[in-house]
Amino acid sequence: MIDFLLRPYRRNFGENRLYYRIIDDMFGFIPNNIELYKLALIHKSASLVLEDGRPINNERLEFLGDAVIEAVTSDYLFIEFPDRDEGFMTQLRSRIVSRQSLNELAVHLGLDRQVISNSGAGIVQKHIYGDAFEAMMGAIYLDQGYDFVNRLLINGIYYRYLNLDELIESETDFKSRLIEWSQKNHHRILFRTDHDQGYSSAHPVFRCTVLVDDIEVGHGSGDSKKEAEQQAAFSVAQYMSDEQCATLLDRVDRLTR
Repeated sequence: MIDFLLRPYRRNFGENRLYYRIIDDMFGFIPNNIELYKLALIHKSASLVLEDGRPINNERLEFLGDAVIEAVTSDYLFIEFPDRDEGFMTQLRSRIVSRQSLNELAVHLGLDRQVISNSGAGIVQKHIYGDAFEAMMGAIYLDQGYDFVNRLLINGIYYRYLNLDELIESETDFKSRLIEWSQKNHHRILFRTDHDQGYSSAHPVFRCTVLVDDIEVGHGSGDSKKEAEQQAAFSVAQYMSDEQCATLLDRVDRLTR
């Protein structure tokens, strides 16, 4: 009842009316603490700096939202697939929470039009919208609680925008696939990820090297650690069929002699 009375006032009056409209139009509710949602929209490239030098941006909310999304997605898959094993659900969850998937959800919601960033026109920041989506879920969790964000994410977003059949058929989590391969074949694998020479605090670039038994077998780069690791794993994925696994194993064996 209180929300019903406050909705028209907060949407149309006060200095934060624009933000209330954004959240209400996007998710269908009026927030309690609008400051959390304002913060969720600030990418680190547009950070506000306090007098003591601390940056204000959505990274902490992104960290929290990442965990919230993974927990809710686990709930969703556990209920949606009562007869499937842990391996299937783990793989599908990784595809749902992948940067590509979260970016697409953010665009469906219109979040891409609200993110505040200072990314240059020539710099591709593929992960900005997915990061903002995670930050927004973190804000909703803090403001409304786990049960609310669980219902919103599953009923209001996943059921509307996720194509589970398509995700089940897709093969995008190359890192998990590579780790599974290494465990099956009793090989030690390491993803070594560092800042590339083009690194800057506002526009980080990461480079990843995949090592199997301390031998470099693949490389990749991206504007987030996750993307760089996936690209590096993708560069090795051509060896992942049963026949081609032997090729990679022979290559490693020759180099370790």
